[in-house]
Amino acid sequence: MSSQTAPVADSAPEPQTPDSRNGLRGHPWLTLVAVAIGVMMVALDGTIVAVANPAIQRDLGASLADVQWITNGYLLALAVALITAGKLGDRFGHRQTFLIGVVGFAAASAAIGLSGSVTLVIAFRVLQGLFGALLMPAALGLLRATFPAAKLNMAIGIWGAVIGASTAAGPIVGGLLVEHVSWQSVFFVNVPVGLLALVLGLVILVDHRAENAAKSFDLLGIALLSGAMFCLIWALIKAPEWGWGDTRTLAFLGCALIGFLLFVAWEGKAREPLLPLAMFRSVPLSAGTVLMVLMAFGFMGGLFFVTFYLQNVHGMSPVDSGLHLLPLTAMMIVSSPLAGAVITRVGPRIPLVTAMVLTAIAMFGMSSLEPGTGTAEMSLWFALLGLGLAPVMVGATEVIVGNAPLEHAGVAGGLQQAAMQVGGSLGTAVLGAVMASRVGSTLPEKWSAAQLPPLRGEDGERLRGAAEVGIAPPAPQGTPEPVAEAMTRAVHDSFISGMGLAFTIAGIVALIAAGVALFTKPGQNASGPSVHV
Repeated sequence: MSSQTAPVADSAPEPQTPDSRNGLRGHPWLTLVAVAIGVMMVALDGTIVAVANPAIQRDLGASLADVQWITNGYLLALAVALITAGKLGDRFGHRQTFLIGVVGFAAASAAIGLSGSVTLVIAFRVLQGLFGALLMPAALGLLRATFPAAKLNMAIGIWGAVIGASTAAGPIVGGLLVEHVSWQSVFFVNVPVGLLALVLGLVILVDHRAENAAKSFDLLGIALLSGAMFCLIWALIKAPEWGWGDTRTLAFLGCALIGFLLFVAWEGKAREPLLPLAMFRSVPLSAGTVLMVLMAFGFMGGLFFVTFYLQNVHGMSPVDSGLHLLPLTAMMIVSSPLAGAVITRVGPRIPLVTAMVLTAIAMFGMSSLEPGTGTAEMSLWFALLGLGLAPVMVGATEVIVGNAPLEHAGVAGGLQQAAMQVGGSLGTAVLGAVMASRVGSTLPEKWSAAQLPPLRGEDGERLRGAAEVGIAPPAPQGTPEPVAEAMTRAVHDSFISGMGLAFTIAGIVALIAAGVALFTKPGQNASGPSVHV
């Protein structure tokens, strides 16, 4: 084993077996359980809070902008800090970083539940994002250092299943808690989960550090990358509101581009760079990163519209809409570990290409959804989407983390998570713009064809804004029922037209991703763990 990849556990140069004081410590599969519980807390929080936002708005008297900041503050903090947090894990140890992330995330969650103002909620949501950024790359770094190459894919498969299940379960759990307890319970639920992850982490996890991990910090690199990521994500968040051609949007995108260029130039000179550019000489690692961006573009961007489709077009409650997404969740849970086993046996290339083709077929299928589409047909496309996404989540993660040297495992984990955040933000923004454009051009035609009274000025703008999320505004009192039905039909048909175009574009992106997957290969820097399996 070379000094470049040999892990060091608990400061001992060559530990061969788990700590003799505790047979649980360092066991790979128990390590997976410990990190999965922590990751579950962060993944669940990514979607569970959306259900609580209306209740928070009512209870705290928040404005729409305040409610948006509850989500955007968390997303910005998470995206900006991920790669830097991964570097912290590489420098100080992934065990310590993971445990600090768990404690901080649970404490910030409790603070949100105790907050009496929306300002405090937003502030603690930002803290949640920062601690979540510490936790996620450290979890991947621990798996990378603990599992041998032959079993790493299976471990990442289970890890991916936990993320998929937690993300999809968020609306169901959130709906039940808000409906039967309170919005505060959505955050308080993280406290016992965090305590469990902390106890398991203290008992089970072993610190793994590479001998040649960086001993100093690239402060200028951190500032440049953080600033560039902030400008990029902020531009993507605000573009639907400001407009893509707006001076503010272009200014933030321009600052992001300049920031990334300066970052690349500096990293080529830095003695111990934050993100070693030599990592990207690995074609598989670069392909895996691009693949993760494209996968998240279609998945998160597309799923954004599905929730509006189920709730506003079909009239489902948040809980019911979450239940209708169970085929997607169930398929991800089942197929993620299976994908890990298949990728271990045949390599990532064929499974990833096949998976992205299946994802494209599912996206094209969902582009055909109509207001009257039944549960059986929806379930078919949702299940096929889950079947396609699971191998990509597993395989692309292994390609990124497995092709990075062990001393950069945390940075690679942060890169993987950052790619997902950028792809998801890009997908939501771009597909949202596509949706808005199609609705803006289709709604007047549908409205006129139904021989409805023309809407002008502010009334027309409000109607178009509602139609972009599938909401048919209530008809004025005394409106004949056939006219009210025609209004609803015009709005829903316009929304369906926009959603169909968005899913078509997502399907094309998935096909491009299938081409990128041809350049992936198994991890080239994999080495056995310092403890036995």
